[in-house]
Amino acid sequence: MIENNIQPKPIQKGSPIKWIALAIGGGCALVACLGLVLVLAFRFLGPQIGGIFSQIQVGSNSTPEPTPGNTVAPPSRLHPEANANTMGDPKAPVKIVEYADYQCPFCLRYWQETEPLIIKTYIATGKVFYEYRSVGAFIGPESASAAEAAYCAGDQGKFWEYHDILFSNWTGENAGDFAPAKLNQYAAAASLDINKFNDCLRQGLHKGQVQQDVASAKADGIQATPSFVINGKLIEGAQPFDLMQQEIESALKGK
Repeated sequence: MIENNIQPKPIQKGSPIKWIALAIGGGCALVACLGLVLVLAFRFLGPQIGGIFSQIQVGSNSTPEPTPGNTVAPPSRLHPEANANTMGDPKAPVKIVEYADYQCPFCLRYWQETEPLIIKTYIATGKVFYEYRSVGAFIGPESASAAEAAYCAGDQGKFWEYHDILFSNWTGENAGDFAPAKLNQYAAAASLDINKFNDCLRQGLHKGQVQQDVASAKADGIQATPSFVINGKLIEGAQPFDLMQQEIESALKGK
């Protein structure tokens, strides 16, 4: 997978080229991720690359059977002033809203590399109030299922613990990582009350919240995951800490 943190030049909204640029620059386009990027590249960048992409299998319809007891434990992390899907002081001068998808590889990279530093440097010090929102069934049905499951875990005060377990157990898009049996397995790993958790999922108690996330994403102009709204300013892609730090520091100064 190509990685490039250089910011692409502005491209017309909705353009297939923008979807490609977002994926290369560190984000999954709202209507597609890597699989569609390959298809779009073949369609819009010319037949000369057809020989390359013709040998690449895009996606897979196979869903592996979940294996009990193989949950990968997440790294130990602090979640300062955690409350459902938020962290930090609600009165903090900077508010960050993250729009992400548990199946998005760029969201995984941000979670691994950048989020811990933001927690330590800004959330734990009272400078940033942080909120995580899903984008519904962005990459596939498992995306929405994982989002609902995380919100159900939040009902038991463990949204962020479950959030970390989901990312720790990602192996690919639409690969069965967030099938019902797996979600139940992760709930057990997070020491949740399994009956309450399953009732929450079965009754669809957070379907409305996930739908509201989608509506909020559209209202905020979200075109890629991960994307961040920092005091009203939109930042797209799995940006490194130094770039996020620049944006946060500017927001702290009221810029």
